[in-house]
Amino acid sequence: MKLPDRFLDRMKFLLKDEFEAFLESYKEDRYQGIRVNTLKIDYEEFLKICPFEIKGEVPWAKNGLYISEEKPGRHPYHAAGLYYIQEPSAMSVTPQLNIKPGERVLDLCASPGGKSTQAACYLNGEGLLVSNEIKLKRAQILVQNIERMGIKNAIVTNNSPEELEKVFLGYFDKVIVDAPCSGEGMFKKDKDALNQWSEENVLGYQSMQREILKSAAKMVKPGGLIIYSTCTFSVEENEFIVDEFLKKHKEFELINIEKNYGFREGFFEILDNEELKKTARLFPHRLKGEGHFLALFYKKDGEVKSPQRIKSNIKKLNISDFKEFENNYLNKKFDDDRLFLRGDRLYYLPENSFDFTPLNVLRPGILLGEFKKNRFEPDYSLAASLKPHEAKLNISLSSKTNEADKYIEGYTLNFDLEDGWYLVDVDGYSLSWGKMSKGILKNYFPKALRW
Repeated sequence: MKLPDRFLDRMKFLLKDEFEAFLESYKEDRYQGIRVNTLKIDYEEFLKICPFEIKGEVPWAKNGLYISEEKPGRHPYHAAGLYYIQEPSAMSVTPQLNIKPGERVLDLCASPGGKSTQAACYLNGEGLLVSNEIKLKRAQILVQNIERMGIKNAIVTNNSPEELEKVFLGYFDKVIVDAPCSGEGMFKKDKDALNQWSEENVLGYQSMQREILKSAAKMVKPGGLIIYSTCTFSVEENEFIVDEFLKKHKEFELINIEKNYGFREGFFEILDNEELKKTARLFPHRLKGEGHFLALFYKKDGEVKSPQRIKSNIKKLNISDFKEFENNYLNKKFDDDRLFLRGDRLYYLPENSFDFTPLNVLRPGILLGEFKKNRFEPDYSLAASLKPHEAKLNISLSSKTNEADKYIEGYTLNFDLEDGWYLVDVDGYSLSWGKMSKGILKNYFPKALRW
């Protein structure tokens, strides 16, 4: 790998005696990591059925594992949402917030979903997760991952931070700002980041990071926390941003991040600011990961103005086809007060959901399904949120044969079963729907997720 000369000069200036060790780390293969989705499976249970060679636990991330498999996305357990593929050092961000069930959490730059899905595991189905992504195509990928992981209490928005702050003044307990950056810590994984690197780009990201953090400051409530992170090494995008933010926002202070596992303090001496010792740096020559920067802010005081709650807009008369599906095929009932109709699509809102109508919301909750010509067709999002016992009809496929693979690839399957809607699972973990008709199972696994 040919690293840019100017990048090497900058790193040598920063790391000094550690520079040669840093350079040597680029000769090593990158570490492959997965994080177990405890919304779908208990961690200890996953260890028993893990289809990959486990190389160890990620010490700074609950339920994070190092594995040897190079393509973990090609296993049925990934399609079932049992784990999320995540670079190990990126798993260090969300744990700093100490998220508790019942809290309100905002992931401001959320795609593809690593930090959001990690936060959801801490919430454990209670409270509210708002996952935002400003770029539509990336936001659609975020929706897919939120759904695959079976997250029930998430709302996915596609807005600018400035648009969000108009709705959420002092609303969130915890805010994640994994800011867009020059990606210096991802050179092994992302060749585009390597090829596009320049000092001009490094400086160009500053204004974006500054504005995003400014919006986050307005949306976290007094007593709340913001974690600011990047996957880059430049001081301009890290310590400079933090130092400037603290000077402009006296209502915030830094909380020290423990320097365990090979973490080191931020480069405080460059700005002659001892407070920056409280930030943390992750470098590939110090730990098993590619690199990250972390800064944890506590909000001492500020304004609070929560948005109004949204009410269900359905009438029992216009969802009779869903009620029929619910009675015939589900072993659970959905609260009418949380049903929400958008066009022909029926959603199940998170409990105590806010009024999201001023925003561009891609996913206001679980998409239960769609009304089509006097019938109701259940959606993948509903299937992924269910346990097999919550459906009356089930087809269980084995990961030990090619049945599950065929289903995920989109093939129809043959079974001698009665007609109707079946929740299809792999080894007892939900995948999606299938509709039996005359011995043939029509495949409803999403085309966008098929292999």
